[in-house]
Formats: sequence, C-alpha cells, structure tokens
Amino acid sequence: MSMDVFLNKVFVTGDEAKYIAEAIAGSQRGGMISGDGSFTHRASEYLEKKFDVAQVLLTHSCTAALEMAAILADIQPGDEVIMPSYTFVSSANAFVLRGGVPVFVDIRLDTMNIDEELIEAAITDRTKAIVPVHYAGAACEMDRIMELAEKYNLIVIEDAAQAIFSNYKGRPLGSIGHLGCISFHETKNIISGEGGALYINRPEMIARAEIIREKGTDRKAFLEGRVDKYTWRDIGSSYLPSDMLAAFLLAQLEHGEEITRRRVNAWKMYDQILRPSNLIQLPEYGPDNQPNGHMYFGLVPDAAKRRAFIEGMAGHGIQALSHFVPLHTSPAGQKFCRVSGSMEKTIEGASRLVRLPMYCGVEEHVERIATTAKAILAEL
Repeated sequence: MSMDVFLNKVFVTGDEAKYIAEAIAGSQRGGMISGDGSFTHRASEYLEKKFDVAQVLLTHSCTAALEMAAILADIQPGDEVIMPSYTFVSSANAFVLRGGVPVFVDIRLDTMNIDEELIEAAITDRTKAIVPVHYAGAACEMDRIMELAEKYNLIVIEDAAQAIFSNYKGRPLGSIGHLGCISFHETKNIISGEGGALYINRPEMIARAEIIREKGTDRKAFLEGRVDKYTWRDIGSSYLPSDMLAAFLLAQLEHGEEITRRRVNAWKMYDQILRPSNLIQLPEYGPDNQPNGHMYFGLVPDAAKRRAFIEGMAGHGIQALSHFVPLHTSPAGQKFCRVSGSMEKTIEGASRLVRLPMYCGVEEHVERIATTAKAILAEL
C-alpha cells in the first residue's frame, strides 16, 4: 500500500504569498528585501511582545541562533556545556565550533528531557553553560535548572527549537533562560521553510548580539542612525534571514494561536484513544508543563518491536518514524564530547521511541491512525 498519511505536512495560512509580494513591492520603493527589512522587524516585535522577551533577533536557522548563543556565552576551548545526548546535532555542534566540550547527561523516560537531578554531578570548574532541550515542545524542569545556574554562575541556553507557544508554569519556553533558541524549519509548528530566532533575556547581551548577527559589524546601529558609518567590531557571521522569509513567518505567527490549538487538540485526540489501551508507554506531563502539540510519541517495548510497528503502519499507508540517534554514540560525539554518568535511559528511550503523524489537518486521520496503531501494538 502506498503511503498516504505522512509524519508531517506543511500548513499554510493563506497570507504567506501576499506578504512576500508586499516585501518584493517594498523593495522597489527603497525598502530592504535582505535581512532586517520591515517584515523582519514586524515578526521580531510580534515575538517580543507575545513571549515577553527583551529582544528577538531572527536568524536563518535555529542552528544559527545556537551558534550566536555559544559566542555570547563566551565559550572558549575546553569550556564544558551540559546537555542531553538525545537531541539534534546542532545542540552540540554550535559549542564544538567554539572549542567547547558538550557533556552529556542522561534523560527522563517520562518526557525524554534531560534529568535535572543529574546535572549537578556533571558540573566541574570548566562548566560554562547548561543547554536544556525541550523535547517535543515539553518543558524541562526549568526552576531546578535555573537554581543550579545561579548557584554555579552558569549561563542557561534553552534549546526551544520545538517549543514555540509552549509554557512552563505559565512562562513561554525560550524566555526563562538567559538565551533561547527557536526553530521555524518546515517540520516545526510555526514555519518559514528555514528559519530561527534568538531570544535574548539578558539586556546586557543585546548590543553584542546585534554585532555578531551582522558579520561582526555595527551595521544595525548604522541603519538605525546611531552611528554615521559601520565597521568591523567583533567576531560574527551572516545570521540574518531574507525579509521574504520573515514575511512568510509573520503570516504564520499571526495564526500561531490557532495553529497551536489545532495541534494540541490533535494530540488530545490521539491520547484519548491510545492512553487507555496501555499498549504503549506515553509521556507524562505535569500541570506545570503545557506543550504545544509539536509531536505525538511513545515508547514501544523494544527496538525489534519498533521496527515491526513502523513496518506495520507503513503497510496501512501511515508513516511512523523513530527519532534522534544519541549524540554520544556518534563518531563526532565520541571525538568531541564526553558523558557524565550512565546513558542507560538515553539508549533505552532512543531505541524504543516512535512518532506518529502530527500537523494541522491530521485531525481527520487521527482515529484511523490511532486505531491502526492499537491493532498493530496488540499483536507485537
């Protein structure tokens, strides 16, 4: 049977093409179609006001935001950065590029997030930062992480790539640590094809962040009339997105609450069918944790049964997939990083985890997907 329900499907609001056309038309009247044009400013201001962030700088990817964060954290060769191994490569690579050493800590199987109670044991005199990764848009235990950061004078960089419109104790993810990194890749809830943002929650970092993002120059100050010419001030790179991508993004952000509501509803529909079956281990989120419906996942009994489950779903035209390969098991992870303590739960969770389709519009397929999943799980 051919695949007819895929893991992800791009959702468009209908305003993207209109806004892109406006950006192009504006460029013919003296406006900017490169980075920091009018739509870049509008999207940044939306995010700042919506999520109570001191400043938001759009980037061409979440990877770029993480690389900027590593520079702002002043990561030097040999500095250690604590993070989970169960994450995308950019979480670690951004710091390795500065000569930093990612130190991997095990996760909790109930959320697949870093185990906050194992972080303190990983802290050494070389530790510079903690990078909590909010897996599936669900919050790490940020109160405990911020307590440790204050105790040991560490910088907290939230990898909130999957977590826009998610909250922890009523606070938006990405706005709690000193810095937050967001993704607008096409696989995320709010998209611009490729794109990201750096949330700056420490006002004293803003001026340097603007320079780093503009190839190490004070061009932003020049464009705003704060200096009469711009020049090279610091290290940096070209981290700005095109204003056309920002135009696409703004159209998505303006429908962000609707998109989030639909995804959360789809998540709940899955849960109403699958959780009572007790056929798959599903995540457990407490009342302080309000995810954004980014992903519906569960843990099957073992790796062999996962293969059988994925193949069985494909046989019914439904795409189900695993996810990250733990970074500490990769060639680069073994070369550039180290582990702190056991990685037992990371290995177990990574070998058992399976994701089901999740996107705006999946609601019409959820009953079929979930009932098919139940039937296959019952036979494993």
